[in-house]
Amino acid sequence: MNSAVAFGFATMLAWGFWIVFGDIASNSIDPELAAFVSYVTAAVITGVYVLVSDASFTVTTHGVAFAAVAGLAAAIGVVATYVGVTVGSTAVVSTIGGMYFVTAAVISIVALGEPLSASKVVGIGLALVAIVVINL
Repeated sequence: MNSAVAFGFATMLAWGFWIVFGDIASNSIDPELAAFVSYVTAAVITGVYVLVSDASFTVTTHGVAFAAVAGLAAAIGVVATYVGVTVGSTAVVSTIGGMYFVTAAVISIVALGEPLSASKVVGIGLALVAIVVINL
C-alpha cells in the first residue's frame, strides 16, 4: 500500500473516533470546553511526538505564519464541530465537515495554481451532491 494512502486511512480512522468521542464529550460538558480539552491533549501529544521524532527545529517566519493560520482554521473548525454535534446530528455534521477537501481543492486551484481537471470538477460536484443527500 502506498504510504500516502496508509496515512490517509489513519487520518480517516483517527478523525472518525475524534468526532464520535467529541460528540460524547460535548453531551457531558460544555462543547467549547470539550473542544479546548481535545486540542490541548492533541497539542501535548504532538509536542511529545516532535521531541522524540527526527523533526527539524528550523523555523522560518513564512512557515510559522502559515502554521498559525492553519491553527486558527483548526480552532474554528473544532469549535464549530463540537457545537454542531450538540445541536444536530453527528452524521450530518461529520459528513459535511469531512468535505473539507472541497475547500482544499478549490483553494489549491485558485491560490496555488494546481490545474483544474475534469476529475476534480466531478469529485467536487459529487461531494456537493453528498452534502445534499445526507441532509434529506
